[in-house]
Amino acid sequence: MEIRQLKYFVRTAQILNFSEAARSLYVSQSTLSQQIKSLEDELGTILFQRDSHSASLTESGTLLLPLAIQTLQDSEACKAQVNDLKELLTGELNIGVTYSFSQILTETVKNFAKAYPGVKLNIFYRNMAELMEVLRHREVDLVLAFKPDQPYEEIESSYLFGDKLSVIMRKDHALADRESISLEELKRHRLAIPAKGLQARNALEKYICIERSDLNVCLEINEANILLDIVQNTNLLTMLSEASVRGRDFLKAVPLDLPDNQMQGCVHTLKRVYHKRSAEAFVKMLRDANTIQEISSKWL
Repeated sequence: MEIRQLKYFVRTAQILNFSEAARSLYVSQSTLSQQIKSLEDELGTILFQRDSHSASLTESGTLLLPLAIQTLQDSEACKAQVNDLKELLTGELNIGVTYSFSQILTETVKNFAKAYPGVKLNIFYRNMAELMEVLRHREVDLVLAFKPDQPYEEIESSYLFGDKLSVIMRKDHALADRESISLEELKRHRLAIPAKGLQARNALEKYICIERSDLNVCLEINEANILLDIVQNTNLLTMLSEASVRGRDFLKAVPLDLPDNQMQGCVHTLKRVYHKRSAEAFVKMLRDANTIQEISSKWL
């Protein structure tokens, strides 16, 4: 049994179409079929029921799939550990990031790329729920996001910096000189708000149900940078973390007047798995970054 055969099997089991699986693996369909057949012969069982258009897993195939996925993950972890033992910071580092962390990440990405040119950085932007799923499936090595309201049993969240849910507005807005703003005052202004799934929206809905409130919401959007662009060019208000406006000189963040208004920026990793040295180096560099130090000192 070869790792390549297991890789071909898993991809085909995920797509359930031999021709599409072959294209995604950059091999011919005949090569894919031959490797699957060899695996079936070695195991002495049929893994797929085939017809001219699609395929389905047999009982044996269904049993093998999670075992094959685990074997492939263990194989990748083995290669990463061997490389680390040779003190080679090479390979790839996959990082999942929520949209609000864009400006926080920039400094560390530049410094890391300069310090470790042998490591390819792959950065994926998603909302909180999506990032936790890809982390659980080991599609990323770490996630940078605010701490979720409900903990994930298999995920460890390490504190990075403290923040507050804030009202974001243009610096020339009438509310820009306030020290804080109440939810009651927000009802008198037109709002563009983060859509469901974004952590700022989750934090806000701990205090108020948007659908049943008197808030004057004229726009919802699930991309924080576009939301900030809209606020910067209109008189609309939005609610995001204070850190999200870093680098935007025309915007102002005023904390919402809410009890226990705390948001914790965190590094999220899987428990009880091997962590690449490149991931450890990136997180250390992130913690030492000027951007993080400035945010941390603001709320001390």
